Amino acid sequence: MTSTEPIRLRKRKLKDGRLTLYLDIYLKGERQYEYLHLYLIPEKSRSDKEANKKTLALAEAVRAKRIVELQNGRFGFEQKTKASEIKFFDYYRAMCEKRKGQESRGNWGNWLSCLKHLEIYERNQNITFDKITPQWVEGFKEYLDKRAVCWGANYVKCKKDKLLSQNSKVSYFAKLRACLFQALDDGIIEKHPGRGIENFSAADAERMYLTIEEVQKLAATPCLHESVKTAFLFSCLTGLRRSDIERMTWGDVYQQGEFTRIIFKQKKTKGQEYLDITPQAVRLMGERSKSEDRVFKDFFSPSTTNHILQTWVAKAGIDKDITFHCGRHTFAVMMLDLGTDIYTVSKLLGHRELGTTQIYAKVLDKNKQAAVANIPDII
Repeated sequence: MTSTEPIRLRKRKLKDGRLTLYLDIYLKGERQYEYLHLYLIPEKSRSDKEANKKTLALAEAVRAKRIVELQNGRFGFEQKTKASEIKFFDYYRAMCEKRKGQESRGNWGNWLSCLKHLEIYERNQNITFDKITPQWVEGFKEYLDKRAVCWGANYVKCKKDKLLSQNSKVSYFAKLRACLFQALDDGIIEKHPGRGIENFSAADAERMYLTIEEVQKLAATPCLHESVKTAFLFSCLTGLRRSDIERMTWGDVYQQGEFTRIIFKQKKTKGQEYLDITPQAVRLMGERSKSEDRVFKDFFSPSTTNHILQTWVAKAGIDKDITFHCGRHTFAVMMLDLGTDIYTVSKLLGHRELGTTQIYAKVLDKNKQAAVANIPDII
């Protein structure tokens, strides 16, 4: 950088494809960077190009202002967003608030749960980012592993000896790492203090499901709330998540030749899906109504719904811990059990990666069953 250009506008690519804009300032043999919190987005339309044009103009205006300040002798090296000035908990809570309503309720809940654990681990609620060191990050990981206990509803602690599950540890530590990466992108910290510190290894999650015979038993058993019974059986027959069933309107339901097709965008993955359903599933939807009307109504909270389900399952004489999401597992295992190839099952479930579907093939391994069945009589 020459002495005639002491302040330059630069760009750095972020993981999400955006470019963050910052000023590269060199004065009297010292260099500093001022992140402008301005971003260029991938240009996919004319409006994107116009937005980027305005953002660049604003960034150039800031650069011009800094040059004038420098010429007038008023520009110093004190950054407004130094790590020693930004409070970690204020920043983390702002990230939680920003995510509210933008992602699944479960993932947002994990951000809040991680915050509760951070508040227990770090008593100083005014701690600034310069105090978030690799040792601090290692300490939080150790806390999650050895001391952290789980909570029930409204963050009421469970039994003292009930430590966090392995996957909860993975999720909470990932949230801290994501927060620190965002702080790095925002120019608050110059180096990620958690870099090189590996996350926990995820545990194999148990996929509880119902057999075809058990689903038939449930269908023949009265349920305290018919709306819960109908929606759950629909999940078993389609593999749809509760969130997508709850949001489904009649405008999402089409007739495709002999099949009824649901065209919708998954709430969790945002992927556009085209799902043909069976006549049994169609009957569960009832009579068609206005396009804007919900197909399934009278939804309870997730915890209440699961309580109703468990009472209904027990009444049917089934000794399994069943939640609403088990309907999706039931559909996946049922498809594999009926001989559907794993690639088709993956498409029916709307999975992005085949590896996600392979978990169900592990649950129902026909080859292993056949091998065990071939063992001759020994005793």
